[in-house]
Amino acid sequence: MSSTDTRPAVSDRALRRDGAGAGLDTLGAGLDALETGHTQRASSGQVLRAKVLPPVLALVLVVGAWQLAYSLHVTSPEKLPSPAQVWHALTVLWDEGTLFSIVWTSLWRGISGFLAAVAIGTPIGLIVAQVKPIRAAIGPVLAGLQSLPSVAWVPAAVIWLGINNSAMYAVILLGAVPSIANGLIGGVDQVPPLFLRAGRTLGATGMRGARHVLLPAALPGYLAGLKQGWAFSWRSLMAAELIASSPDLGLGLGRYLQNQREFSDMPGVVLGIALIFVVGVAIDLLFFSPLERRVLRSRGLLAAR
Repeated sequence: MSSTDTRPAVSDRALRRDGAGAGLDTLGAGLDALETGHTQRASSGQVLRAKVLPPVLALVLVVGAWQLAYSLHVTSPEKLPSPAQVWHALTVLWDEGTLFSIVWTSLWRGISGFLAAVAIGTPIGLIVAQVKPIRAAIGPVLAGLQSLPSVAWVPAAVIWLGINNSAMYAVILLGAVPSIANGLIGGVDQVPPLFLRAGRTLGATGMRGARHVLLPAALPGYLAGLKQGWAFSWRSLMAAELIASSPDLGLGLGRYLQNQREFSDMPGVVLGIALIFVVGVAIDLLFFSPLERRVLRSRGLLAAR
């Protein structure tokens, strides 16, 4: 004879007594907060302690270790100048009025070359990611170009185009376009197929689908490719300025660094390296980091970082 096993339902009061109900309430409140996108804004003091203080302390430690090495005569002063000597080289450029022009010459080339690389690399990445025969043919070429050192293009660009700005931009494009295209290809590969099917159902096909569905969904990978593309642009430009020299090119950071090496001016060499480093970090902090935070915040991922 069969029988039906009936168990008494657990009351809400019992759930709350052993803590399960409280856990469900907490979970529900957390989901509601995530759904509304409400996040507590950090105070200015918290921002200073979390964002400003660590890099300032790191800089102080680096300069302190540098000064200690100089004071202990770890190597000769001709090879390791003191921080004060490098600061003096900076003040000399400032007093001469050439500091801004040196930085701006390289910065303008780097930014304009990077924007041109974005305009070229983005459609290449979209086409390669979407068309399988083209991907089979060009995909390995892009990967190989990305691994090729940018300095290898400088002699060829000089022979092809001469020692002028065209050669500089050619080196930037050859260094940055593969990184941007590969970043977009990787982002497209990570887009869930459900998004694409939903977009086609709603009529987003062709360029509309790429603009409204594919690119927004692939944005994290594309943004990583853009950051890497800027790094390649900046490094390629510095390599080109170090090697190619012409009065028509003006005095950029790479050429300034090479000039100081030729003069055996080690404080100037260290200053050139520091300026190249500062410009690269500044672009990342002022542009790419805020853009990345905005993308993560829009996708509900910032709190997880």
